Amino acid sequence: MRGPGLDLLALMGDVSSVDHAVDNLLHAPVSRLRREFEGLDFHPGHLPWARQVSEGDRDARRELAEAVRACHRLTVEPYWHQGRSELVALSTRCANLMLEGGIDLLLRSICAPLVRWRPPVLEAPYPRRVEVRLQGRGLIITPTVFSKLPVSFLWDPLDTAQPPRLTVPALRRPLTGAGPGEPDDATIRNLESLLGRTRAAALQVTEEGCTTTELARRLNVTAAAASQHATVLRNTDLITTSRRGGSVLHLITPLGLALLRTGAQPQR
Repeated sequence: MRGPGLDLLALMGDVSSVDHAVDNLLHAPVSRLRREFEGLDFHPGHLPWARQVSEGDRDARRELAEAVRACHRLTVEPYWHQGRSELVALSTRCANLMLEGGIDLLLRSICAPLVRWRPPVLEAPYPRRVEVRLQGRGLIITPTVFSKLPVSFLWDPLDTAQPPRLTVPALRRPLTGAGPGEPDDATIRNLESLLGRTRAAALQVTEEGCTTTELARRLNVTAAAASQHATVLRNTDLITTSRRGGSVLHLITPLGLALLRTGAQPQR
């Protein structure tokens, strides 16, 4: 295929696992497949297969799904833990910037000078000049480890229900695949010795982000106890806490993630 690429996010959705993504791909409406394949410039030898996929052929879809899985195994899986650490770091920074100065400070800090916020207009790089009216849809800022571009603006003019996205590169250094994986039993024991069993478990829960209510449920403690554990972790810079409507979101910091991976106090 040459020219613009296939928007797999539109076909697979914003999901947390490759299994869920592939399932969405296999069950995507034919109308969506046709729309995503329209205008793509395929090599003549691949046109029959592309036409079969766009028409919803079951076998062709399975081939595409297996290709997605193979790509994930080669390009995502070996680097996921290290990449997630970078994503957590940028997400934490974005949350803190929003708390400190709102959307203006956030965009000026991570997107300038390519993105300008001139209320009510957001100016962002795009292949051509377009005017996008959010109309209450909001804007999703997505950290990514797969883009070399400083900032990318993703917008589907045919799907007015979905908010546009700004993708921001999260990498400060290349991914090597040599980063530490999930903590093993020895690491967890060391972490429990350092923090205490419940607080170590709390740190693990915040790796994916959670509210105080969710933290209490996962730890099987009261909300007051969960809040106390979160306060201690926050005061030692192991997690951050930001308000989301009527609740708060706890998220592990790079320091907390390093501690979780090694089971020992990392160098600051």
